[in-house]
Amino acid sequence: MVLEVALIDVVPGNEEAFAAAYADGHKVLADTPGCRSVRMTRGVESPSRFVLLVEWDSVEAHEENFRATERFVRWRELIGPHFAAPPRVEHFVDVTA
Repeated sequence: MVLEVALIDVVPGNEEAFAAAYADGHKVLADTPGCRSVRMTRGVESPSRFVLLVEWDSVEAHEENFRATERFVRWRELIGPHFAAPPRVEHFVDVTA
């Protein structure tokens, strides 16, 4: 399992519209094969900053089943107009305690 973390800065004043677009597009992302869970969080101190957390079976599941498909195009059509800048996206794996 890998965790995709996307830091998303939204144009100030567009926060509610962005949240509504995310709600509309959630199923597009969540129903992707290899997607285990999706969660969006919003900054308390920085309310125009959002963090998208997606658990994937693998980086390949993210890249091949989502990013390389029409699902990604649809997702970006919904949420992309609200971006203040391109999101910063990275993948992480758990550290064993």
